[in-house]
Amino acid sequence: MATTSTALAGRPAFRQRGKQAAEALRRAPLIPLAIIVIVVFTATFAPLLTPHSTTQPSLADRLTPPVWQEGGSWENPLGTDALGRDLATRLMYGGRVSMLVAVFTLAIGGGIGTAIGLVSGYFGGRVDAICMRSADSTLAFPIILFAILLVVAVGPNLANVVVAIALVLWARYARVIRGEVLALKERDFIARARVAGCSHLRILLFHLFPNTVNTLLVLLTLQVGWVIIVEASLSFLGAGIPPPTPAWGSMVSDGREYVDTAWWVSAIPGLAIMLTVVAFNLFGDWLRDTLDPKLRQVS
Repeated sequence: MATTSTALAGRPAFRQRGKQAAEALRRAPLIPLAIIVIVVFTATFAPLLTPHSTTQPSLADRLTPPVWQEGGSWENPLGTDALGRDLATRLMYGGRVSMLVAVFTLAIGGGIGTAIGLVSGYFGGRVDAICMRSADSTLAFPIILFAILLVVAVGPNLANVVVAIALVLWARYARVIRGEVLALKERDFIARARVAGCSHLRILLFHLFPNTVNTLLVLLTLQVGWVIIVEASLSFLGAGIPPPTPAWGSMVSDGREYVDTAWWVSAIPGLAIMLTVVAFNLFGDWLRDTLDPKLRQVS
């Protein structure tokens, strides 16, 4: 009988959570989600979606316009660049480079920054001062200049771009997570964990970290756009992914000389950067509103 009463009492709460989930899905930004899905899908399955090569030139087809413009063809639906390479193919593979840089950079920089933020906020004192002054110094250093110096020293490649961005990105995570931990460590459940004899490591991993996951997910989503812009900027300046590997920033740079006669060479990859960054930012805003109970109550 008691079990039945407990089950009946739990149904309203379950229904309420279901209604909240349905309401959150109803408010989901469908267009940004569709853009993200398209970018990730084409980047992942690029070899299966196009028969063209990203590096093999075809001078007979150079500067072919997109299919909707006079002189275009379905063989190259988005046109070709100055070497006759298919723009749609290079766009897909360029998206793969951007996604790889974003994933590895956020994993490394976000992981290091989260760990430092947890330790800094929890222990405080001298540890907090050292960590936060290091974060402030890192944030004050221009990422573009740092990456260019790294490239001059060891040469441009994917690994160096990831390292250069991650060495600056960690500080953003450290400061945000530290702020969360400063508020959480004063809560009653942390005091009870200390009284129960939990070690510092257990409190950090099993009590503090799970309560920062929502903030971490939102920050990860919002930082994807920032990483894509930085990677594209480095590639545009020649300090990113070296040619002939396609990258959106270098594709924009390649078309600078043909803006008047072949606008699509620069405009289409530039549009891809803009749409992808805006889509991830809008998705991050929605995720923040969905995961933050205060914002859910206001809305």
